[in-house]
Amino acid sequence: MGFLDFVFYGFIAVVFIQAIFYIFFFGKFSFVKPIKSPQKNIAISVIICAKNEAKNLKTFLPLIVEQDYPDFEIVLINDASKDKTLDVINHFAKLHNNIKVVDVKGIEAFWGNKKYALTLGIKASKNDFLLFTDADCKPASKYWIKEMSSHFSNEKTNVLGYGAYSKITKSFLNKLIRFETLITAVCYFSFSKIGLPYMGVGRNLAYTKKEFFEANGFINHIKVRSGDDDLFINQIANSTNTAICYSNDSFTESVPKTTFKDWFKQKRRHVSTAKHYKMKHKVLLALLYITNLLFWLFALILFATLFSWPIVLGLFISRLILQYAVIGSSAKLLEETDLLVLLPFLEIFLIISQLTIFINNLISKPNHWK
Repeated sequence: MGFLDFVFYGFIAVVFIQAIFYIFFFGKFSFVKPIKSPQKNIAISVIICAKNEAKNLKTFLPLIVEQDYPDFEIVLINDASKDKTLDVINHFAKLHNNIKVVDVKGIEAFWGNKKYALTLGIKASKNDFLLFTDADCKPASKYWIKEMSSHFSNEKTNVLGYGAYSKITKSFLNKLIRFETLITAVCYFSFSKIGLPYMGVGRNLAYTKKEFFEANGFINHIKVRSGDDDLFINQIANSTNTAICYSNDSFTESVPKTTFKDWFKQKRRHVSTAKHYKMKHKVLLALLYITNLLFWLFALILFATLFSWPIVLGLFISRLILQYAVIGSSAKLLEETDLLVLLPFLEIFLIISQLTIFINNLISKPNHWK
């Protein structure tokens, strides 16, 4: 068997594996309608950890305070900020009696570790049901708490939400950031639907205090500076205790990075946690990434040499049609349809970016969260 024969049969295998992912994994999420759960009216503690976020808190905290929900407190954690974050937090606390302030001082043993600050905030909260977001996030509607909390039940103790990024017109970087966010959400929503929940995002995530303390908090990965969201969910989530929430009113929206350098640094931190996932999750995610990479690499080689090009073209188009159908449906659910025009280009650029980030993380460790 020659080199091109190997690439050709490899391409067939890659397209087959990709079809399995798109139909039997992603399709489980993409082609379902959001389930409207009844409002529970359970007492909720919204927990926000802020480090040097004075400006964002002034902008976004009023949208949390104004949520249309009968019983909630807001736990604001100042994580050793050097700006006026604590002043802003105290100002809001004086105006609203449902705000609780947790002022975390920097200590050497836990310097730069968000998990320590979050742990203190969780311990200070008075309610059993916890809803997390970031200081640079805003709820998409005044029904955010209502929507997310409605998915809690006696069985469902973890709720995974969608944390979008704000749209910036005429910015390729912004489209890339939102595309990566969309694909990540499709993955964790889909895996959860088939009983393999493996992560959530701290921008929009809920779980019970009981789950937190039964897992001994973040102790299993306290030395990993990132992962207060995905590593914790990877540890505690299973096929029966995890729900997903993707109604439009449940979304949050964050401020995206505006330079490739800043985004690259952020993704280095995020990607560094994946090696700590459970083995079954690492295998599936690695297989997905490798087949994405090989699909474009093998296609390039085969098209360049015109090797069995009618078959290659047929497989190539079939995979793209399947991808557009599945990701297109997901993009509609998550209000990201403007990304579809550039889908192939965004995918190629994301594959290259992720490979570069992976190599950089092998060479040196990423910095802490702020």
